[in-house]
Amino acid sequence: ISSSAKIGKNATIQAGVVIEDGVEIGGDVFIGANVFIGRNSEIGTGCKIYQNVVIYNSTIIGNRSIIHGSAVLGCDGFGFVPGENQHYKIPQIGRVVLGEDVEIGANTVVDRATIGETIIDKMTKIDNLVHIGHNVQIGKACLITAQVGIAGSTKVGDNSQMGGQAGVVPHVEI
Repeated sequence: ISSSAKIGKNATIQAGVVIEDGVEIGGDVFIGANVFIGRNSEIGTGCKIYQNVVIYNSTIIGNRSIIHGSAVLGCDGFGFVPGENQHYKIPQIGRVVLGEDVEIGANTVVDRATIGETIIDKMTKIDNLVHIGHNVQIGKACLITAQVGIAGSTKVGDNSQMGGQAGVVPHVEI
């Protein structure tokens, strides 16, 4: 745990957790074993971050949110420019922002934005094994279940529901 991390009162931090520089964690937070929290991330009060979760740098998690085991927040999105002899990686320099009371299921992945923010707004619940691409914006109180994949730069409106292996193409509005 970095000496520059700020950890609120009554936080539970289990064995094997890594907390990098500049992280802020609110009070009454549970952080399960082997969680990684990257630099300059913020976790609000009353959150539960279960075992083996990976939170990349600069990720923001709102109050009372729950992240289930082995979820990954803030990894690079799939950004490449094809070339004749190689594919060129586009830097992914944005971040992920979760609102209050968001729940992310086990083994779900939320990509960081290429630039700007990938946003999941308050009260949205996301099931296990869901993929949220870079620069996606998901509105308030959405329900997303059962292996849904949402491609980059998609906007999903408030109270939307998706399930059953639905796939959403990039750059659309729902």
